Amino acid sequence: MSRTAGAPHQPLLLDREQLSAATFQTLRDLLHEHSGIALAGHKLTMVQSRLAKRLRFLGLKTYEEYLHRLEDPLSPEWSEFINALTTNLTSFFREGHHFTRLPELLRTLPTASRRLRIWSAGCSTGEEPYTLAMTLLKAFGATTPTQILATDLDTAVLDTAARGIYPLARIEGLEDSWKRLAFLRGAGPQSGQVRVRPELRERIAFEQLNLLDDKWSIGSEPFQAIFCRNVMIYFDKPTQRKLLKRFHDLLEPEGLLFVGHSEALLDAALGFQSLGQTIYRRKSAVP
Repeated sequence: MSRTAGAPHQPLLLDREQLSAATFQTLRDLLHEHSGIALAGHKLTMVQSRLAKRLRFLGLKTYEEYLHRLEDPLSPEWSEFINALTTNLTSFFREGHHFTRLPELLRTLPTASRRLRIWSAGCSTGEEPYTLAMTLLKAFGATTPTQILATDLDTAVLDTAARGIYPLARIEGLEDSWKRLAFLRGAGPQSGQVRVRPELRERIAFEQLNLLDDKWSIGSEPFQAIFCRNVMIYFDKPTQRKLLKRFHDLLEPEGLLFVGHSEALLDAALGFQSLGQTIYRRKSAVP
């Protein structure tokens, strides 16, 4: 029987296939150059395991053949390569203290009464921006103009985020008031799933964005807050500093930056004042 055009190749037996140290290093270098992710040197086994699925799909026998696919920077395999090697651990109200403090801190900004503009940089499967939408709706009401930009490098997780459909188990830990505010329960074939309410989804724009790109198509209007949590841990120090300076320039005066619990900004020269709990306020211009 002939294989259907466009269908994936049959899996190959790759039990004996090994990712060489040299090829692993080249893949690490490419990943860092393209995405800024500094993959640790002990991740060879992880990379071999994750890319083995791509080799099977493409019908390739060696990791060197796969590396050849990436020599063209415009190759469609690049998105699959990035998606395979990025980790997307997230949940609704993750690091919940950030969402508790966000409304009170926003109220100190004079622009908050007129409009709210927040960026979720590294939004993964969407739980963070949807939590932001829920928090802002409850705190400021439906009449306050709200725009949430949600970006990620990984196209697969962005597709999930834009759909706004999740297993019911994802929201079991939420208070009933949040469930009623934000979700519709599926019925029939959709039983066991929930969908984010349209009035929340319309407040969010999901877009692919590489934080390493020289230019970001995100508009010129400043943000009152930027959430970039558990993203910078994958970047080296020079990349982190460059990124933080760009965030500083995009925030309005006294704007807020939220980072992950292991991403404390220890360098005062970066132009941020710590407010505690990995929340920072934009200070004067960066030297």
